[in-house]
Amino acid sequence: MGEKIHSGGITIEQQSSEDLLLVDGYGGGGFRLMGRKFDGGVILLPSGVYPIDAKSIGTLGEDDFARAFNAEEKPELILIGTGQSMQLLPKHIKEHLAEKGLGFDIMDTGAAARTYNVLMMENRRVSALLLPVE
Repeated sequence: MGEKIHSGGITIEQQSSEDLLLVDGYGGGGFRLMGRKFDGGVILLPSGVYPIDAKSIGTLGEDDFARAFNAEEKPELILIGTGQSMQLLPKHIKEHLAEKGLGFDIMDTGAAARTYNVLMMENRRVSALLLPVE
């Protein structure tokens, strides 16, 4: 497993197609992925997991999606986990995603994590932006 320090957190990068980056668990303000704990929000791409600044829907910004737009292989869909319950995205975020041509689906974080895992196991080009659940 590739590992490096990134923006005050650890970034895990997938090394082979056999080693899928799946969400092992969530809660307590963070996530477990590949045996590691990540505090706060994350964006998941086939290439790795990356911490984001947003901790809630109210602090979600366009920059939190930058890795998805700049990915070597752009995802076909981004699942957005909005926390404990499903919440609507702010208008400027919806417009930004539409402008960039990235399909998205919003749901609570638990549903987004489970859906992400299933789609990854189906070898789909999917990403997920997950906001933490306390």
